[in-house]
Amino acid sequence: MSIDSANGQGRQKSILLIEDDAELGALIQEYLITNHYNVSIEPDGLNAVERICSVQADLVILDLMLPNKDGISICREVRHHYHGPILILTASGDSVDHVVGLEVGADDYVQKPVEPRVLLARIRALLRRSHSDDSAPLAADPTTSGNMVFKDLKISETSRTVRLKDQLLELTTPEFDVLVYLAKKAGTIVTRDQIFMHLRNLPYDGQSRFVDITISQIRKKLGPSNENYLKTVRGKGYLFVLDR
Repeated sequence: MSIDSANGQGRQKSILLIEDDAELGALIQEYLITNHYNVSIEPDGLNAVERICSVQADLVILDLMLPNKDGISICREVRHHYHGPILILTASGDSVDHVVGLEVGADDYVQKPVEPRVLLARIRALLRRSHSDDSAPLAADPTTSGNMVFKDLKISETSRTVRLKDQLLELTTPEFDVLVYLAKKAGTIVTRDQIFMHLRNLPYDGQSRFVDITISQIRKKLGPSNENYLKTVRGKGYLFVLDR
C-alpha cells in the first residue's frame, strides 16, 4: 500500500475496524495509522456490538461478512446506540447488499478489494460531515437561512432534520446530504456525477450505485409524496421540484 499524508488533522480521530481477515485488517490499520488515525481491530462479529457501543470511536469500518454475526445485523443493532459514521466493507457487487446496508443505517460503503486512497477519502468525507453535525445547534432557529420549506416538506440544516407534514423522517447521513444538495438546487437538473462529487470529493467512476440507492431510499421514506419533490429526468439526472 502506498502512503498518503493526512491533510492537517487536529486530535487523532479514532477508528474501530471490524474485520476478521487478519492480513487485510493489519494492512488497513497500518495505512490509517500512517495517516494519523488511531485504529483498533475487532475480528469477531459476536463481540462487535459490545465493542462499538463501548469504544464509541469517531468512525466504524464494518465488514459485511464476519464470523458468528454478519455486518448487517451488527449495524442494525448498534445504530441507536452509536451515532458516529459507519462505513461498510463489502466483497459483493450486488446492489441489494448495498441497499440493505444503507437501510439499516450505514453511511457509505467501499467494495473489496480495498483501494487505500479511496478508503481514506471516504473516511475523511464522513468525518468532515460528522464533525459538522456535532457543531450544529440542537434546535432549529426558524429565522436562519438553514431552513427550507417546500409544500409540506421542511428541511433544517441547522438541526439536520427533515419533516414531512410535521412528521420527523429518519434519514441517514448520506440521505440527508443528498436531499439538501438537491433542495438547494431546486428547479435545476443535477447529474449523478455532480451528486457523487459533492458527497465523496471524487469523480464518478461510472459503476457505483451509491447515488441511485441513496435517492431510492429518500423516495421510500418520503412515501407517496416523493413524486411531489423528486423527479428523474431520463438520461440527464435528478430534479428537485421548485414549488414552495
